Amino acid sequence: MTTTSSPRYTAAELAEFGSIITAKLTRAQEDLAAARESLVLGNANDTADTDFAPHAMEDGAPSLEREELMRIVAREEKFIQELQFALARIRAGTYGVCRATGQLIPKERLRLVPHTTLSMAGKQGVEVR
Repeated sequence: MTTTSSPRYTAAELAEFGSIITAKLTRAQEDLAAARESLVLGNANDTADTDFAPHAMEDGAPSLEREELMRIVAREEKFIQELQFALARIRAGTYGVCRATGQLIPKERLRLVPHTTLSMAGKQGVEVR
């Protein structure tokens, strides 16, 4: 009786992906910290918000900037979480396997989008198993 195991990347390949993910994670955490700092600094009680000159077209600009910063923070937090999940999949030995098709996700795709869990075939809904 032959047992068919799922395809897996080697330990060396997983280490390469791990270093890519760790580098992206570090950068994302730095970006998140900067965005959060901008949000906090935007609430500072300084003289920047005491100008009462008429700015009819710009009255909503601070609110729009704050909303955009909040979207950036949320996006970075989600990205960081996805990268952390990818590192957990590396530790579990399941990294790089498409959750839809069960096939290995091509290395080129993982290098570009290291947190992905779908190959292009899986993303497009193609059943390969």
